[in-house]
Amino acid sequence: MDLHRTSIYNQMDYNRESKEEKPAVSTEDRLDSGLDSLKEEEYQAVAAEIRRLQLECEPKTPDVTGEQHKWTTQITEDGDTLLHLAIIHEAKDYIKKMIELSKNTHFLDTQNDQRQTPLHLAVITNQADVCERLLVAGCDPTLVDRNGDTPLHIACRHGNLPCFSVITQNCLPDHLSIVMATCNYHGQNCLHLASVHGFLSLVESLVDIGADINAKEQRSGRGALHLAVDQQNLSLVQLLLRKGADPNLLTSGGHTPFHLTYGRDNYEIRKELFSLTKPGLRELPDSEPDDSEEEEDDEVGYDDIQWNGH
Repeated sequence: MDLHRTSIYNQMDYNRESKEEKPAVSTEDRLDSGLDSLKEEEYQAVAAEIRRLQLECEPKTPDVTGEQHKWTTQITEDGDTLLHLAIIHEAKDYIKKMIELSKNTHFLDTQNDQRQTPLHLAVITNQADVCERLLVAGCDPTLVDRNGDTPLHIACRHGNLPCFSVITQNCLPDHLSIVMATCNYHGQNCLHLASVHGFLSLVESLVDIGADINAKEQRSGRGALHLAVDQQNLSLVQLLLRKGADPNLLTSGGHTPFHLTYGRDNYEIRKELFSLTKPGLRELPDSEPDDSEEEEDDEVGYDDIQWNGH
């Protein structure tokens, strides 16, 4: 089974898909998981198979002989298992039975064609109770979808506090550290996503459980404090400074958070950062001295040119 996991190395690799896979979808999280592509008779067959689980999944001791249940091998043309479909349709009874019969198996980590695991879909559909069942049953929260997002990334992007709380409270410590340190394929980690969207409670919780408050985006080198200034979010700026964000952190272009206040109307943010920024890092970096010198040298170099023989 080809599982796509988080990695704190080479996180900006955009060529992870094989040639046989479909083009990545970079817009909104997919909620229907391909159900619209099912013909009516195919959909009815899937629904009938889920109903049949009621007979197969009577309360009993899970099969320990290694024989795989037939329903775990059934997959739609979009890569969805019956567990994916049950979560999408919020069929709680079937979800519970399938998870109970699949504890600590790879079935719980099956990724569809969008690389979404059941845990991804549980977050997208805002089913915190399902998230908890999956995590307790042994699913892997470090797997990533086609955007490089773990389920926790999705919870942070959408401000989903119930799912965020369940994931962070039920993750193994090593898994949680990996997930928080991982950047998606847009170069952002969980703290960056929560900061961009202004979810103060999530930002505070992430820092409290160990997220690096000064971690930089991989594309621009901005930290959470830079992002807060970009969003002109005074409350978030104050929170991050209170939690220990470095006001002298430089982006890839050499800019401090204070530099980003130039041309902005929020005087309070500028005031918050001014005294904390080193004097030498308050003025915008001069990006044109080398160009100016080259222009002067060029002008001198043309002195000996003659026009029309003169």
